[in-house]
This record gives sequence, structure tokens and C-alpha cells, in this order.
Amino acid sequence: MIISFTNNKGGTGKTTTTVNLAAALALMGRRVLLVDLDPQGNSTVGVGLEKAKLLYTVYDVLTQNKKVQEVTLSTKVENLSILPSNLDLAGAEVELSSVPGREFVLREAMSQIKHKYDAILIDCPPNVGILTLNAIVASDLLVIPVQCEFYPMEGLP
Repeated sequence: MIISFTNNKGGTGKTTTTVNLAAALALMGRRVLLVDLDPQGNSTVGVGLEKAKLLYTVYDVLTQNKKVQEVTLSTKVENLSILPSNLDLAGAEVELSSVPGREFVLREAMSQIKHKYDAILIDCPPNVGILTLNAIVASDLLVIPVQCEFYPMEGLP
């Protein structure tokens, strides 16, 4: 199952929820892939990786035709792997904008490896751009974390 965590507003707990749920499921013995689809790369850092040392990221999957399995990294948590991100991913919005079928790129990439995981959790950026659209199209389920305050609820669709 592919689950995306999204909200148009930042600071609502998307990354915290995604990383912690991924780790919890992995500790329960589930095979989990965490996809960091936010150019800030906080999920990547959250599992102990250094963004500056990454050879390939989800950017390369979306724009350079790299296979997910070539880019996926193991973490210190058994059963938890990550498709990491860094600031390069911000360029994917522009690069994908003129690509026909741009909203299906992630879904196609995930179809190659979906069977290898019990859960694929996607941490989305705080906007409704091409990256978030790719996550939504690839997902079986969306989770929209909100804080119990007025302004975060303004970000709901």
C-alpha cells in the first residue's frame, strides 16, 4: 500500500508523522520504503543520512530515469529503506512541467518495486505542485495531518 502524507501548509506534522510511522511499522517487522518527496530533505535527515553525501536521490528517479532500486538506501532501522531527497529535487518541478504524463512518473517508478514492500510512505512538500500531484496519483491512500488551529486548516483543499 502506498500512503502519502500531504498538506498545502508547512509545519503540520507531515514529516514527523511519516518518519515515525515508517519506523514503527519497520520495528513491527513490516518492510517499509520511506519516500522523501520534499526538497527540504527532512525525512532523509530524520533517518540519519547526510543530504550532502547522497550520490542519487528521488530527483534522479523522476528526471534521469534511474530505477528506484538503484537509489534506495538502507537505514539503521531494520526493514526501513528510504528513497532520499535533497535540494536538487526542487528542480524537478520545472523539469517535469513540460513532460507529457508528468503526473504519472512516480506511479510508474513505484510500480516496479511496490511488491517488495508492505508499506510505501511518501512525505510530500508543503504545496500542491507537480511533486505532490505525483504522490497523490501514485497513492492508495492520503493522510492530511492538521494542527487543531485555524490557520493550518486553511491549507486543506
